[in-house]
Amino acid sequence: MALPKSPEAGRRVFTVEEANQTLPLVRAIVADIVRQWKVVSDLEQRLAPVLDRRKSSKADADPYDAELASRRAELAAEQSTFRAYLHELEKLGVELKGAHNGLCDFPSVRDGREVYLCWKLGEAEVTHWHELHSGFSGRQPIDAREPSHAGHQPA
Repeated sequence: MALPKSPEAGRRVFTVEEANQTLPLVRAIVADIVRQWKVVSDLEQRLAPVLDRRKSSKADADPYDAELASRRAELAAEQSTFRAYLHELEKLGVELKGAHNGLCDFPSVRDGREVYLCWKLGEAEVTHWHELHSGFSGRQPIDAREPSHAGHQPA
């Protein structure tokens, strides 16, 4: 029986077995993403009040212009690193759903329909799935009796 093609051309579809085989690399990338998200968020939070004050200030010159420019450059560099990690994950075909907690979805097929295999940083392996629009709250355990090829899509 031929399984439906993914609506997105070239989108990778994972079996549970394939998702778990990919997990060591995914885990490393996602750990980097979560760590980098914290760095970027912290810099953004520290920079926001300064930028707000500058907007409301009427002064033409600020003695801290050089420092502010340096912090903006630092933020831009950290954001670039964050985007590079995201790109690594996307190249694998894995979708990041939560940069703050490492929540990821692996596109899959179950009973002839598209679903996501769901994994979160800290979990030992992929053991849950959910419908495309139900998200983490709709997670359901993968039945151990399911064939490991449940998500296979022929090439």
